[in-house]
Amino acid sequence: MNISSIVVQTLPKYLDGVVEALKECEACDYHLHDAKGRVIITIEGEGVQEELAKLRVVEAIPNIMSAEMQMAYSEDELDEHMEKLENADLVPKMLNDDNVSVENIIYRGDLKKKDLEGFAKDFDRIE
Repeated sequence: MNISSIVVQTLPKYLDGVVEALKECEACDYHLHDAKGRVIITIEGEGVQEELAKLRVVEAIPNIMSAEMQMAYSEDELDEHMEKLENADLVPKMLNDDNVSVENIIYRGDLKKKDLEGFAKDFDRIE
């Protein structure tokens, strides 16, 4: 399942009619709008093609100047990233090593960018 947020733009003089049309439109869900003619909606689809088809329906509503996809969520993509996170070694091994003295750990800003094996060798020299 994909969910995307869309920012719809219309002229303020057409705002009420466009908001009403979006509320009645089965291709989207209306959320909010401002006085400048910006309207926030969401669309859902089993895939990108279904979302694009629904976006075309929204774009065809009279007096809509633009309807641009802003944010997208893909359930399959989230599942893929969650699997990577679950299988990742997020904590450097040396931080769970009981043989490393906490007093000898020197933090230099960002462990992600460090050569942790070389970093661990520094501890051996300190002790």
